[in-house]
Amino acid sequence: MSFKEIVSVSWKSISSNKSRALLTMLGVIIGVAAVIIMMAVSAGTEATISDSIKGLGSNLVFISGANGRGGPEQQATNRQATGLVYSDMAALQSQVSGIAGISVEQQASVTVKYGGNTLTSITIVGTTPDYPTVRGVSLDNGRFFTATEVDNAQKVAVLGNTIATELFGSSDPLGQTITVNNVKLTVIGVLSEKSSASTNFDSMVYTPIKIVFQKFTPSMFARFMGDKVRTLFVSVDPTASMTDVVQQMTTVLIKRHKVTADALDFTITTQNDIISTRESTTSSFRSLLAWVAGISLVVGGIGIMNIMLVSVTERTREIGLRQAVGATPGDIQIQFLTEALMLSMVGGILGVLAGVGGSYLFGQLGSMRTEIVPYSIALSFASSAFVGVFFGYIPAQTAAKLDPIVALRHD
Repeated sequence: MSFKEIVSVSWKSISSNKSRALLTMLGVIIGVAAVIIMMAVSAGTEATISDSIKGLGSNLVFISGANGRGGPEQQATNRQATGLVYSDMAALQSQVSGIAGISVEQQASVTVKYGGNTLTSITIVGTTPDYPTVRGVSLDNGRFFTATEVDNAQKVAVLGNTIATELFGSSDPLGQTITVNNVKLTVIGVLSEKSSASTNFDSMVYTPIKIVFQKFTPSMFARFMGDKVRTLFVSVDPTASMTDVVQQMTTVLIKRHKVTADALDFTITTQNDIISTRESTTSSFRSLLAWVAGISLVVGGIGIMNIMLVSVTERTREIGLRQAVGATPGDIQIQFLTEALMLSMVGGILGVLAGVGGSYLFGQLGSMRTEIVPYSIALSFASSAFVGVFFGYIPAQTAAKLDPIVALRHD
């Protein structure tokens, strides 16, 4: 038999019982769709995390203080100076080349008032002049505070876009005085809108860090912590080597803190390190989801094998007749393999359509972002074809081994 004849006979056999064929393909359809949708959800989650981290700023390095400085002996002799301090920022800025900007942040929760408007539980961020460069924000109106204003702890503030609108409506806030707790601050700027999943830049108030140290940090906490800070944010110049800049910063801090490379009281993490770690985690999760969804394909394959075995039994006399008119066992085997392959491939096509459509609808109607992974379509479709051949082999072998005389006598 020619290939065309085999395909024609196989298709007629499948289409003669459409309901059974559709139910047989259902397992494959669900399996293929599940693989595509689950991988789309995982890829969307990974992209959201990556965008969130990138939304913090560009080319960032995070320097965080550890709990203790040096080994036990050093900690015993120098308990008051542990981790990062505010002056570390100036040292890095002056001694390390390749830094585009560096900032430090100290936050507190405050109540903000202007006129008859009162906003509670607002985050005030004490920071430094390089904050816009480091965090990738821009000014919609006015300016950011200067190094002199930070050093002199001048009572000025820059408002997030949402805060400015809630306090002043359509009025110009520049030059106006707001009351933060009991401290009066003069508004000198308003940030442009900035969307980030991890940080709500628009709903915060920004002021020189020394204002927060002096006015908004509880006195007992301030006396205990002094000018200690949790994290320094460094934006590396795109033309500089990230590795070289990190090495320079490590060397400077080791000398300042009098620690060894084996007992650092700080950690340095790059933005790409965080993204890579998150991507590694989500990649493993995506693989797990793919394997779980792949089980549906196996179940679909078992369904194909089961129906094909039933089909062999039902068509025993037909097989005998075909053998009697000259069909070889190979022809019979290829025909049944072709039927199984066609069932799985048609199911695969329908599954791809369902998976792509489902991913789109899930992303549009649900709260989770989805991104269709192109290779998941090819992978799931190829897997469906493999499942058809693999699980169709036994029924095809069974049909090919039938004795034509016994088959002709079968009712």
